[in-house]
Amino acid sequence: MVRVSKYLSRHLRHRPDALGLTLAPGGWVEVSGLLDACAAAGFPITRTELEHVVAANAKQRFGFDPSGQRIRAHQGHSVAVDLQLETAAPPPVLNHGTVARVLPSIRAEGLKPMARHDVHLSPDAAAATRVGARRGQPVILVVDAAAMVAAGHRFRRSTNGVWLVGGVPPEFIAFPAG
Repeated sequence: MVRVSKYLSRHLRHRPDALGLTLAPGGWVEVSGLLDACAAAGFPITRTELEHVVAANAKQRFGFDPSGQRIRAHQGHSVAVDLQLETAAPPPVLNHGTVARVLPSIRAEGLKPMARHDVHLSPDAAAATRVGARRGQPVILVVDAAAMVAAGHRFRRSTNGVWLVGGVPPEFIAFPAG
């Protein structure tokens, strides 16, 4: 299922065109079109496998619409897409998992979306730790979301609970000592 999840991430977040897909508003694609495109590309996925990946993915990266006929990646896109997420009030503090080698850049420039549309923030340190651990020993940064909102920054919450913001200036980040 990891292989299927990575394949879906690649094509629903970064390269829908490689399968001949176009993301509709909200990032949606028809499930039948996705399954047909995967099969045509030599990577057949059954509806049952797709449902299992959506349900079992620990990060809840994907979701079906209420009809079950469309699917999307909840966030993390590098292609232009409007996920149609409403602005929401975040908790006062959010977390970001990273690694020590990038701290000098973050101290100077803050958190930037890089190749994605938004900076991803976690509501708890445990989730941020899992994110940071993908690249090595995790370092958790604490973001003063309440102060950012007061300063005019807008947050959105994806369906899987990840908080999205265009960037986080360094003055809103609590850095670890050292």
